[in-house]
Order: sequence, then C-alpha cells, then structure tokens
Amino acid sequence: MALPAESVPQGLEAERNYLVGLTLRACQLAKNAAAHAADALGSSAPALYAKVDECEKELDRLDRELDQRLSTALAGASEAGRGELLACMKCMTDLERIGDLVASFASTARALGRRLDSRDVQELIRMASVLEKMLAEGYEAFSGRDVNRAINVLRTDGELDRLRNLLFVRHVDNPEGEPCRESIQVLLMAQALERAGDHVKNVAEEVCHFVSGKTLRHALRDSSKSEEQMFLDWLKQRHASK
Repeated sequence: MALPAESVPQGLEAERNYLVGLTLRACQLAKNAAAHAADALGSSAPALYAKVDECEKELDRLDRELDQRLSTALAGASEAGRGELLACMKCMTDLERIGDLVASFASTARALGRRLDSRDVQELIRMASVLEKMLAEGYEAFSGRDVNRAINVLRTDGELDRLRNLLFVRHVDNPEGEPCRESIQVLLMAQALERAGDHVKNVAEEVCHFVSGKTLRHALRDSSKSEEQMFLDWLKQRHASK
C-alpha cells in the first residue's frame, strides 16, 4: 500500500528528487552533446569535439550513479515514487546511449575532416539540430510531466527519419548521378543520429506511460496509425469517458 505524500520520510523524498534531477541533468547533457556535435561539424573546432567527449563521459558517470543509488531509493519509495524512479532508470539508459551515439558521430566527423562533402555536412548538421530539438522537448516533457511535449518528440522523430532517408537515397540510389565521397562513413553518421532519435523517442514514450499509465508500444500497437495518433485517440477516449 502506497504511503501518503506527507508520510514519506524527508530523506527518501530528497533522494527521489535527487535521482529525478540526475535524469534531467542527463537530458541536458545529451542535448548539449548534439549541439556541440553540430557546431563542431560546421567549424571543425577541436574544442567543440572535446566538449562532445566531456558530455559523453559525464553521461556515463550519471548512469553509474543512478544505478548505484536506485535500489535503496526504490525500497523506501511510495508506489508513485517507484513509478517515477523506474521511469528515471529507463530514461537514463536511453540518454547514456544517446551520448555514445553522438560521440561516435563526432569521432567520425573529426577523423574525416574536410573530406566530407559540403552538402553532406549541411544535411548532417540539420539532423544533429533536429536531435537537439527533440532532446530539448524531451527535457521539458519529463520535467513538466507534459504529454503534449512528449507527443511533439514523437512527431519530430519522423523528420529525423526523413533526413536520414534523403542521405541514403543520394548515396545509395544516387538518381542524379552525383559524385559522392565517403559514402559509408556519411551513412554511418546519419544512422547514428537516427538511432539517437529513437532513444529520445523512448524517453517521450516513457513520459506518456508515466503520466497517463498507458504504454504506447504494447497497449496501443496498431500498424495503421502512428504512435502519437494512437495515443491522442486514447486520450480523447479517456476524456470522453469522464
């Protein structure tokens, strides 16, 4: 049976808030990593690549700290508190993976340097900027328990997929017969950003689950509709039934 909020010991409440804060900090770091990666790709500044690496290392540290403290926090938490802490655990896993993917993207960009075609550079910067936007929305969604912002993340993921697909068409199908340089590396970089977007999408889905109690991936699976449309339909049904 869950304890009323006023019955939760002060120390346990403080620990829960601390772990929620760690998760929000991780979201900010992942967003900063994407921003630094985009800026580094445009400028080739070594200091910006170093900032991406710093973000990735700090994300690893936050992931380890949350993992070490979570069991004790869960043992003393209320039912609602346990749900929030489990959401932190799932989101932190995705955010740490985003840090790895962005670092991999930046490492490849740094190695290629000016061998990258200017058009590829611009399109990859756009992808990194979209990822940064998704992470900013994900932060606001989690911190404000805002389902609408979470749905915005789900919608924006489609733009990231579209940009990735355009790069694949140009480098693989190449309908215009353009000379393409470093195609394998460019496609791996695009794929890293697209996969990072999938992890931001997981964070958004976790917010929807935590706030509404409904899991998009399992309870609302319907191949004829997008996940955000299925969730919106469910919200309308819920509102109508009240």
